[in-house]
Amino acid sequence: MHLMYFTEQPMSAYSEQAGRDFGATALMFPNTNFDPVAGSRLYNEYIEQYMLAEEVGIDGIMLNEHHNAPFCMQAKANIFAAILAGMTKKAKIVMLGNPLPLAENPVRLAEELAMIDMISKGRLVSGFVRGGGQEQLATGVNPAFNRERFEEAHDLIVKAWTQPGPFRFEGTHYQHRVVNPWAVPLQKPYPRVWIPGVISKETIIWAAQQRYPYIALNTSIEQTKKIWELYDSVAAQAGYVGGPENRGYLIQVHISDTEEKAIENAKQFRWMQGEFTGLAHPVWSTPSGYGSPSNRRAFVEFAAGRAINPRGNTSFEQQMADLRIIAGTPKTVVAKLKRILEETRPGILALWGNDGRVSQADSLTCIRLMGTEVFPAIREIAKSLDLKSPFEANAPVHLRYSTDLAPARAAAAAE
Repeated sequence: MHLMYFTEQPMSAYSEQAGRDFGATALMFPNTNFDPVAGSRLYNEYIEQYMLAEEVGIDGIMLNEHHNAPFCMQAKANIFAAILAGMTKKAKIVMLGNPLPLAENPVRLAEELAMIDMISKGRLVSGFVRGGGQEQLATGVNPAFNRERFEEAHDLIVKAWTQPGPFRFEGTHYQHRVVNPWAVPLQKPYPRVWIPGVISKETIIWAAQQRYPYIALNTSIEQTKKIWELYDSVAAQAGYVGGPENRGYLIQVHISDTEEKAIENAKQFRWMQGEFTGLAHPVWSTPSGYGSPSNRRAFVEFAAGRAINPRGNTSFEQQMADLRIIAGTPKTVVAKLKRILEETRPGILALWGNDGRVSQADSLTCIRLMGTEVFPAIREIAKSLDLKSPFEANAPVHLRYSTDLAPARAAAAAE
């Protein structure tokens, strides 16, 4: 099993009341609420957390990016990835990920990622995401073309990594007369690509069609099982059998030396008055054209008070009961994670360990206990359940590099 540490890198030093008064904490929430002095301190604290994670033997450091909101300070995850590529020695640098539709030049993004892979000596996992709805507006990208841009940018990046240049690329959204990057990845044929998501069926289907691992982001056990059912059915159509190496799971977990402190700190997962992304304006977070009509209707009906949150957002106590938030001492945490592993069978597990206003001392304690006590126990459980990561299973980077496809399906895929 591949075991990772994650934090959203929140800009926690802002006025909660200001967010409540404005009514939203993203996109149009004024950046006068950002404190660069506190921001500098927090950035360096996050680096300290990541360095400790490697020191205590955590397999991977998970990074992401968001824009125009205090819930995440990483406006460009590649910057942190580049820092860690030079500062760390063993941990995988797992990008989950770069929002492709926001990229105006995917070739340049391909070069940045290739540099990170070479500097880290082949430790990059290059995850790609669609980006949040409000981020399309923040970067001036038409949300109606989000999925088209995502898929086209992906194809261009992979081509830049694998096809010798120079060559020409003429797409619907990206046109390049010359594609000839002089920075290409160390890993061949190209770095592993993992696709994170929440509830978008279209993204699950696309990931399975590529044979890319899908990382379920803080979904409930039942939601996660349904994700794997859909993924596995698409995998069967493509000619392979989905398994733990195709499955990842991110869950909010805070570990401390006492149950009481762990639970108190775990409440910070809901520090921005509700869902971890804070107070959301329904039109900004789900702009027309961004998602499928059924998904948008579900979110708008929730925002209008006519339905429950389709992502299952509930009280802190209910999320603890549903194991969407786990808090406790290592013994308590391992027992609860064991149930998750038994029921959802992922080969990739990321623990979202700290958020909100958890102190740096408590954050470091969480990471230390995660690496020295929780993850060693999880590795043994994973072995007993045969939960192999993509690295352990030597899984192909993409469907086209598969050697185990069912003959009939392989013929169909080649047509």
